[in-house]
Amino acid sequence: MGKKNKKDKQGKGKEKTDLKTEKNAAKRAKKELASKGEDDIEKLIAEFQEQDKSRTQVIEEKCPPPSPRSNTTLNAHPDKDELIMFGGEFFTGSKMYMYNDLLFYNIKKNEWTKVTAPNAPPPRSSHQAVTLKQGGGQLWIFGGEFASPTQSQFYHYKELWVFHLKDKRWEKIRVPGSPSSRSGHRMVICKKQLIVFGGFHDNIRDYKYFNDAFAFNFETYSWDKLEITGNPPAPRSGFMMGVFQDIPKAVVYGGYSKERIKKDVDKGTIHTDMFILCACDAKKKDDSAPLKWRWVQGKQSGNKPSPRCGMPMVVIPGNKAVCFGGVFDEEEDEEQLEGRFYNDMYMLDMEKGKWFNMAPRGKKDEKEKKKRRRNKENDGDMEEGDEEESDEEENDNVNMGDENEATQEIKKLKLDGEKGACGVSEEVTDGVFTVKVGPQSSTSQCSNSMDMDETDMSEDKDLFVPSPRMGSALTVKNSMLYLYGGTYESGDKQWTLSDLYSIDLHKMDEWRIIIQDDERGKVCEDSDSSDDEDKTKKSEDMEVSDDDDDDDDDDDLDDILEGCDVPVKTEDEPVNDYFERTKEFWLEQSEKYFKSEDMSVSKRTIQKFAKEMCTEYSKK
Repeated sequence: MGKKNKKDKQGKGKEKTDLKTEKNAAKRAKKELASKGEDDIEKLIAEFQEQDKSRTQVIEEKCPPPSPRSNTTLNAHPDKDELIMFGGEFFTGSKMYMYNDLLFYNIKKNEWTKVTAPNAPPPRSSHQAVTLKQGGGQLWIFGGEFASPTQSQFYHYKELWVFHLKDKRWEKIRVPGSPSSRSGHRMVICKKQLIVFGGFHDNIRDYKYFNDAFAFNFETYSWDKLEITGNPPAPRSGFMMGVFQDIPKAVVYGGYSKERIKKDVDKGTIHTDMFILCACDAKKKDDSAPLKWRWVQGKQSGNKPSPRCGMPMVVIPGNKAVCFGGVFDEEEDEEQLEGRFYNDMYMLDMEKGKWFNMAPRGKKDEKEKKKRRRNKENDGDMEEGDEEESDEEENDNVNMGDENEATQEIKKLKLDGEKGACGVSEEVTDGVFTVKVGPQSSTSQCSNSMDMDETDMSEDKDLFVPSPRMGSALTVKNSMLYLYGGTYESGDKQWTLSDLYSIDLHKMDEWRIIIQDDERGKVCEDSDSSDDEDKTKKSEDMEVSDDDDDDDDDDDLDDILEGCDVPVKTEDEPVNDYFERTKEFWLEQSEKYFKSEDMSVSKRTIQKFAKEMCTEYSKK
């Protein structure tokens, strides 16, 4: 009995300690938010919704091109020659901006229109959106995340929204049984249903990745969790998912996940496997009857992309899919993270699981056309010049719905090796992070000559290709592929892009620049530099109503540094110089602090807190 009571007391003591630790952490978090002038994240979202209630009418106005952003959605309008953009995020290096603007791009007029309608969804990124023709055209949106300006708080959504394109009206679908809150998931339309799969939820302290699937029925307006047989993919987010045409079948490829190996140690995984989600009774005539689903491991062949994440994918006719870019991050040790960004493009034959590397071939000049006409004349294929010219142009096109013609056209493209990028054009390091950046042009020197049309190699071509990036938006309208925005990182700095490009998937000749990237997204404020000095100065000038809070802050820093041999700061030494000279010490103390609080945070947060401690210590 005594032994049992002792265990009970130990358990209660541990529980009391955990509660005290959590209470202290919440107190520090609250004070930190107050010092930054930031409210609780749910209060921030509520303020957005309250402001929206004041809107009573729809406002349509011509506007400039979208501001820089990543993790937005870009969809083809189901009826018009337009593209629809919603949401996204922009990080300056010290502040996060979240969007909920609804923008329409008129392809023919090259004009942007902003539509502001009442009852709009709150700002978000990493959500999913699809378009339907029914009801005059609809844009459906599910999930996503909202980050506070300092990225110290995150909120994940689980609401389903629809924007009625004809009526220009938002509607929140209020039905039970929806997937849990998440972002980084994927959503496709299949047999009068929305299929949602995967994603993750992260609240700084803990995280969870999903491999569950849900279906929303457009006719009954109800959610169902799918009971799927077979071995499912491992939980993941940021993967690629494409649905087959006229068949209840979808492909899932790649993605990212991480798991806790032990306390304070997480292991990230970039997935390269493929799974097929297919209906067991796909041939049944009754479309209203629920389908039975199963997972099948997919086989892959061809020029498979190198491991990466943040690579968007869009389905094109013929049960094929196209993807662009991405990034591969590898943590080599506890203090170094290497990232390789890509700007290559791949096509996946979803039926065969075969990959093809795609690259623009350039427009054929008159010499090449004349040479081909002479060769065909010699072969007796053509009799009249007009027919030759006409057929020559036809040879530059691909019937995306025909398997043989598509494969023949792909063989004419410049093929690349397994790595997916040729060489490295830049390597940047600051002692903590190293980033290697892939090439920004497509050259014949980087191409594999296997299975290529010799006429494409008649001259060395240096063709424009959009710069390497991740988190960009990709869509197709009338056989034109459109690529917008995304992010690019160099060391601990991040740039957000605002450029827009298109390429004809039939001809694959060259990328067309619709919006040239400008300087807006190249603002990269260093949160560890002068910005912190400004914040420190502001905090010195602030009127503090509770002296105990300052004492608590001093006590917290004293507790963290207790027993440490703090490097000496000379009298006239600037804070920045002192921090750079003693950075390793402050990074070590910052990392120890978060471990003691059992908090899993990013390296950027560790660096930021290290600078804050150094600045606070220098004020003493």
